[in-house]
Amino acid sequence: MGPPPFTPDSHLVHEVVPSPNHGERRTAIDILLLHYTGMPDADDALQRLCDPASAVSAHYFVFEDGRLMQCVPEARRAWHAGEASWGGVADINSRSIGIEIANPGHGWRYDEFPDAQIAAVISLCRDILARRPIPSAHVLGHSDVAPMRKQDPGEKFPWDRLAAAGIGAWVAPEPITQGVALSMGDDGPEVRDLQAQLAEYGYGLRPNGRYDETTRDVVAAFQRHFRRTRVDGVADASTLGTLARLLAAVKMS
Repeated sequence: MGPPPFTPDSHLVHEVVPSPNHGERRTAIDILLLHYTGMPDADDALQRLCDPASAVSAHYFVFEDGRLMQCVPEARRAWHAGEASWGGVADINSRSIGIEIANPGHGWRYDEFPDAQIAAVISLCRDILARRPIPSAHVLGHSDVAPMRKQDPGEKFPWDRLAAAGIGAWVAPEPITQGVALSMGDDGPEVRDLQAQLAEYGYGLRPNGRYDETTRDVVAAFQRHFRRTRVDGVADASTLGTLARLLAAVKMS
């Protein structure tokens, strides 16, 4: 006998597919976290989220055609973020609602997200945000909270379309130009300033003045979300300018 059914939190849910993989929350919800499934077949991915042996789950699952399933009640702590942090807090599962978006991901064939799927994600996010006091800067991708481990939902995910619908923080990225850039092996006050700005936004990065692997991975995660045309972990003028404008926009909001 599987886990009992429950009443969906969103009126947009097509079907409740209960997962047994959840527990008690330890803090209030203040993050909306988006993932891709990273598996070739969407049905297999949904089955895995509901398999007790997998020890993973998410609150919502969005198929490519826009069908929306709920696997865990929002009041419960789903197991989707793993080892992660944001704003210095490590238990992301307790403070987040997780949405899995069917897409094979970088390890298989990283497809464009279909319009029907993105429309469903936008509708779901707007519904959740209407009910939950989640700040715009806390609408995040898995790679934002786990930049050393994860790439999802990746550089093909249209964060700008979500922002146009009032979801998440966003500024138009600065154009890519030639010029001086910070990269692996650099050190000094410019690197420390970059690290401090990324940490100020929320990324798990301790300013030490060294452009190390952690800094490279965090910069790549930032680019994957906010400067998607080139994801290389190099802090060029476009990356630095986009980050500065994003911080200013968030402070003004």
